[in-house]
Amino acid sequence: FRAALPSAGRVVLLGAGLIGCEFANDLIAGGYRVEVIDPSPLPLGRLLPSALALEYRDRLARAGVGWHLGTVAERVDAMAGALAVRLANGVTLEADVVVSAVGLRPRVGLARAADLAIGRGISVDARLQTTDPHIHALGDCAEVCGHLLPYVMPLMQGARALAATLAGTPTTVVYPAMPVVVKTPAAPLVIAPPAPGVDGEWRLQSVAEGLEAHFVDAQGVLRGFALLGQATSARQALAKRMPAVL
Repeated sequence: FRAALPSAGRVVLLGAGLIGCEFANDLIAGGYRVEVIDPSPLPLGRLLPSALALEYRDRLARAGVGWHLGTVAERVDAMAGALAVRLANGVTLEADVVVSAVGLRPRVGLARAADLAIGRGISVDARLQTTDPHIHALGDCAEVCGHLLPYVMPLMQGARALAATLAGTPTTVVYPAMPVVVKTPAAPLVIAPPAPGVDGEWRLQSVAEGLEAHFVDAQGVLRGFALLGQATSARQALAKRMPAVL
């Protein structure tokens, strides 16, 4: 990817999710000019409370990321020595490279052809077994007891459990609270998203050089959190307060 980029090249990223934000940080640190496009009004908008997402956007902007939010790319045209990216809001951006980082979609074609149950991913139980007892699924494609978690830690937890099962010791996967460290050093961020469907509210507080947000349910139980800047030092302490995901 870097070999395809000219020195101090211009990159347009489609998508302001985890991958898009991490790519943007890496590229500006490498001296590239970066513009990020996303239909949402804020980066990581599905994972963060708006006030924290605003601060996250602004920190990356100060580091050099250009944001084009609330719009989409309608077309990309080749022009002399560059690409022209036309946005729905009428803006046209010039780029040397356009990168799609619009998110993951589980590849379930093989599982569907095998008549396995499919939800948002390949449906598996707590032992990662599909509806065929001889087939298991692991990783970003696997929806484990209703949880579709395309992150490193769930994959590692699943791999350990499945290895034991396949070696003759049936083992259920356990998901403790698993905060996601977003690799954007220009705006350090840790997220432990609340599970889909959990009722609650975000509560935000400022700390020295950072922001800390807690997602609390009606019983006052911590069900998620987001930490920005120096607040990331509270990651382990808050993770211990959260109930297990599975």
